Amino acid sequence: MRHGLLRLLAAGAALFMGEASAKLDQMKTNGHSVLGTLDAPTLPKYLSGAPMPNGAPWSNMTAKTNYYHDKPNTGVIRRYEFTVSRGVIAPDGYQRDVLLINDQFPGPLIEANWGDTIQVQVLNNITGPEEGTALHWHGLLHRDMPWEDGVPSVTQCPIAPGESYTYNFIADMHGSTWYHSHYSAQYADGLFGPMVIYGPEQEEYDIDLGPVMLSDWYHRQYHEIVSQLLLVNLTQGGVYTQNNLINGKMNYDCRIPEIVNKLNSTALTKLANKLNASAPCDSDAGVSQFRFEKGKKHRLRLVNSGGEGMQRFSIDEHSMTVISNDFIQVEPYETQVVTLGVGQRADVIVEANGDKDGAYWMRSNVSVLCNAALQPSAMAAIYYDDADTESLPSSVAWNRPDPATCGNDALEVTRPVMEMPVPEPDLTINMTMTMFMNESNILQFATNDNVGFRGNYNSPTMLLSNLGNHSFAPEWNVQSTKNAKSVRVILYNEIPEPHPMHLHGFNMYILAEGGVNATWDGTIVHPENPQRRDTFLIQPLGYTVFQFDAGTNPGVWPFHCHVALHVSAGMMTQFMTMPDEIEEYKVPNKVAETCRQWGKWTHTNIPNQIDSGL
Repeated sequence: MRHGLLRLLAAGAALFMGEASAKLDQMKTNGHSVLGTLDAPTLPKYLSGAPMPNGAPWSNMTAKTNYYHDKPNTGVIRRYEFTVSRGVIAPDGYQRDVLLINDQFPGPLIEANWGDTIQVQVLNNITGPEEGTALHWHGLLHRDMPWEDGVPSVTQCPIAPGESYTYNFIADMHGSTWYHSHYSAQYADGLFGPMVIYGPEQEEYDIDLGPVMLSDWYHRQYHEIVSQLLLVNLTQGGVYTQNNLINGKMNYDCRIPEIVNKLNSTALTKLANKLNASAPCDSDAGVSQFRFEKGKKHRLRLVNSGGEGMQRFSIDEHSMTVISNDFIQVEPYETQVVTLGVGQRADVIVEANGDKDGAYWMRSNVSVLCNAALQPSAMAAIYYDDADTESLPSSVAWNRPDPATCGNDALEVTRPVMEMPVPEPDLTINMTMTMFMNESNILQFATNDNVGFRGNYNSPTMLLSNLGNHSFAPEWNVQSTKNAKSVRVILYNEIPEPHPMHLHGFNMYILAEGGVNATWDGTIVHPENPQRRDTFLIQPLGYTVFQFDAGTNPGVWPFHCHVALHVSAGMMTQFMTMPDEIEEYKVPNKVAETCRQWGKWTHTNIPNQIDSGL
């Protein structure tokens, strides 16, 4: 029923594309960000200012170097200063309150070379009302420094209002990723940005067009949508995103609330009444723009930075060569559509073999088979050398229907360039993902035993472990792997939805997967060199078998669904790895000082923790 209504709505609310020149000012849509404009710079192959023996700061290291054991030590520090504050922008023409970094949406690009040290001073200037914050650097391993992972209630206390924290970590992987708030669902309000870490590549290309951030978008603030999900008995119905963006831009048909009301659907009419239809809205905000040079190979760094939706990315009349999934370079393969769950990345190379004066649509669609989206289609314009940038493309989309599996590309086609066989596990864990109503009749998600996660901002589990305290509250969902070197997890999904599952601190070997009601028969796909990544999509009512080398990274590491509302509703487990070694860490004093500042603030202020905290 839900999928039928959404298809009807998507058809009724046909995209209002207008004229290319009739768009809002960039400051009104995206603040000081230049992403999505033709003024956005292309990226270099590596950054200057680092030692460059043999022409690059990684010297003789190649794409096949084992980056888990070896990395360059450039001795270079890349410094950034971030101020987090509230603002008002209209990324799709619909004006709303947001959270911004340096008054930009998306946030500023962080660039570094593999082996650099990245320092980011984060000032919490959130007011009206005040709240805590923290930033997570998605996909980095943080070996020997787990306190830099940026997860309140796990690796740190939140940064208190008016205070700052300086993250200091190594660029220990290379490729494309992003950073985002891990405090409640703040990043769904815009608190995220791209990261690029340059390193040795196997595939050649001519032009690096940089990050392409794909993000479904809500027209209400994060605490409103979290509160709606966590109502007793779910009396207000489901939670839907209102639009889909590419690099923070897309048009929105301001008639959608009117169209919804004409559908004679009680559920969607109630939803339409909550869309704040009285807010200023312009149906021609403008779309993102990119430039292609005829005959050149262009690198695009795709990131699903959304709150919920599984993205299906394509470029009209152009095939793509996938060269990496998450931080893992893979043997190249060609496709017309790239599927990304929230938190996943893919780097692709596109050869500009279209017309020299042509213009083509770039598209990213949230599948209504897999997620709830009122307006699932995002579009951006690609202009060739002699194209008229005042006109919009008229190209036709590939005919590639969304698969009902709601999964990534088959494991058989994703082969890492740096080869590693899967080791024999010395610990196997069976886990089941469930959805249930707790004793207060509020919806909860869980990764095991019907216990929804809820963190304590004032008592981070990693810091407690460092002090030798391994007694945790049941709702913290801490699972010790003890001294296991390699841990295998057999994960079953009892929920009829896909989930992008992210593990902090590790890349996972993805050994096997199956769809509806399938069970694992023990077969491993490419045991000599299975796919590795830090985020995978588990199919609805299906399973995934993964493994991680727990002995390489002592710490307390979140494993959670990256749908913002699902982790808000408790879908998280913490893996405590090598607990004896955690106690040996010399945690910097700044971490304790941040907890003292947070404790002082919460002594006179009660945090509005409406969800799990993450």
